[in-house]
Amino acid sequence: MTNITQEVFDRMVAHIDRGTTDMAETELRVPAFNFSSDAHLADERAVFRRQFLVAATASELPEPGSFVTRDLLGTAVLIVRQKDGAVRCFRNMCRHRGGKVEMAESGRKSAFVCAYHGWSYDRSGDLRGIPFKESFDPIDPACNGLFRVHCEERHGLVWVDLSDDAGRDVATFLGAQADEQLATFALDRTTVFLERKYDLEVNWKLVMDGAYDVLHPQFLHPNGVGKLVHTNVGIWKDYGLHGQMFTARKRLADAVRNGATPEAAWRYFATVFVLFPNTLVIAAPDHYEFWTVWPGETAGRCTVHIRFLIDPAKLTGDMPDRLNRSLAILEDAAMNEDWPMEQTIQANAASSPDATYLYGRSEISCQHLHLRLASAIAAAG
Repeated sequence: MTNITQEVFDRMVAHIDRGTTDMAETELRVPAFNFSSDAHLADERAVFRRQFLVAATASELPEPGSFVTRDLLGTAVLIVRQKDGAVRCFRNMCRHRGGKVEMAESGRKSAFVCAYHGWSYDRSGDLRGIPFKESFDPIDPACNGLFRVHCEERHGLVWVDLSDDAGRDVATFLGAQADEQLATFALDRTTVFLERKYDLEVNWKLVMDGAYDVLHPQFLHPNGVGKLVHTNVGIWKDYGLHGQMFTARKRLADAVRNGATPEAAWRYFATVFVLFPNTLVIAAPDHYEFWTVWPGETAGRCTVHIRFLIDPAKLTGDMPDRLNRSLAILEDAAMNEDWPMEQTIQANAASSPDATYLYGRSEISCQHLHLRLASAIAAAG
């Protein structure tokens, strides 16, 4: 990861000295309806389908024939590494009668065979085999391969565009600032050490809010992260659709007094890179927490997919044990503090849909998601 810049370092030290934080221009009120309404969720899911969505990491497809399957907002996809190193994405749907051609979540194959009637496709998606072919009228294999889905590999991530607009690219979607900053994370040099999926009875936006809210650590996590990081002290970088939140550990002030410099400062900082609409890259000193938060079929459900990414060269000594301990700490805080609180917010949104939730000026990072979603929904008419 890149070093903390002098500008971020100086701003954070000034915030700590003054007891200040980055602020939005105004407060924001969000209708509770937005968290409990299935109609509003349908509008949000339509927004998702117009974005590039992170469906996998490049390391999950290490060699030709490597594949992963995903369910993206109800669309089953199959992502395959090609012989030339490129990545292709297809609808995981046989052209015969619509069955999935691959049931496994991941693996390596040279061909994909529908278990229903045996139609087979190569890793390029081309139709290769039709059992009892004589019982069909002539079928042109060139016109009956798996349906392609627009995808692109960039910054060690595989991005899928369900709108199938082949004229779009990830660099443009990110914008120059986010693209440049994401490159410094060097995710293309990481591998997935572990992953977990959690099905929650919570609206997806509440999980996103909780992951980078600077106002709650000392209250919701008094015996955990609240002891380690400054509450209500942060720097927000707005990259258009995307953004980045920087927070500081409490030991930063002592480190500055002892002559710490920005080059050595990551041990005193944390940052959350927010990729619109549903991806978080949370940087720790030696690894990344990589979150994708997927809306459920109803407003009160979501799935959280968390991976720990690390440079394989760092997987020595006690590092695996340290990563497993980090997961245990994360799960303890999320399962016993964050997500139960979010469930109460969800229940209140369902029972009081006419209420509004207030996001203060210091909750600028949380405001960002809701403002960008509202703009995207409005733009769609």
